[in-house]
Amino acid sequence: MTADKTDASFFARHEFLILRLHSLTGLIPVGAYMVVHLLTNASVMAGAAAFQNSVFQIHSLGPLLPLVEWVFIFLPLLFHGIVGLVIIRRGVINTSQYTFASNVRYTLQRATGMIAFVFIMWHVFHMHGWLHSDSWLANIAGPLGGAKFRPYNAASSAGAAMQQSPLILAIYAVGVLSSVFHLANGLWTMGITWGLWTTPQAQARANWIAVAVGLFLTIVSVSAITGFATINVPEARKIEDEAYEARVSSHMIEPDEHKRTHDQGDVHAAGSHTHEHAEEHGHDHGNTHDPVISGTQAPTASEPSPSTTPAPSQPDDATPVSDQPDVPAAGPGNEEAGGAEPEPPTP
Repeated sequence: MTADKTDASFFARHEFLILRLHSLTGLIPVGAYMVVHLLTNASVMAGAAAFQNSVFQIHSLGPLLPLVEWVFIFLPLLFHGIVGLVIIRRGVINTSQYTFASNVRYTLQRATGMIAFVFIMWHVFHMHGWLHSDSWLANIAGPLGGAKFRPYNAASSAGAAMQQSPLILAIYAVGVLSSVFHLANGLWTMGITWGLWTTPQAQARANWIAVAVGLFLTIVSVSAITGFATINVPEARKIEDEAYEARVSSHMIEPDEHKRTHDQGDVHAAGSHTHEHAEEHGHDHGNTHDPVISGTQAPTASEPSPSTTPAPSQPDDATPVSDQPDVPAAGPGNEEAGGAEPEPPTP
């Protein structure tokens, strides 16, 4: 007897506790977060501004956001997913022998669990790149098609990522709907695990609860996917940029170019604020070759470059330039000179 307990696996020795923790984490916090996440994403149907305001609120947590994500989302999700894979590995599909509806749901629960776990891992990489390290994002996640989402251009960046191809939309549709079924049907199985509904009458009522939750989340999910698939990306980005500038000007948020979309280059590789925001906060990050990031524009053919504007010629009776005090030359490249000409020397 003692030998059997010693030889048993860790899972077998603590199966009762592990299964209940697995069931609990599927509802709180993973399931609760999924509902909030889908509702937030569905707000894109109200427009880019509504969705951007929701994202601004989430990122107002600042440095606490990564801690909240790992403690309340990623670690419980990994635990639930890994334990679920162990449960699936130990189970046996027997729908060919028993075609009862509950047996089919048992099999679908495990199938959608595997689909949901793989989809969520891919989704986090596709939108966020898994890690927030600049070198990882620039050299690995970016080249592999990940880290598409920019929090301060939320709707436009998510919409552009999902509108890449019909295959991307199909993956999101299958993954999200599988997650919805897994959560809704999981409510019913969780109640049995915890002894909330044990009689046939209670289980019948629980079925209706699961169906209602599933239908509601399906509508929310389809709305979110449709919103991102049909959003006008350029118009959404214009609205988001205006909202960003307004919040920075009112000091509601700090400038952060890593959280914005840029047309040229990878923002993670650039790693600098815009020229205007740097001046507002008293920073000097130097020049950059990207006009979008630096806030500067090369002179056109009709505008002479400040560096090539010739200085005014000296009068014949003026003293040599080396004998005069340094006076800034007037011209389009020197606003501080005020266009003033040097006074001629006294004879």
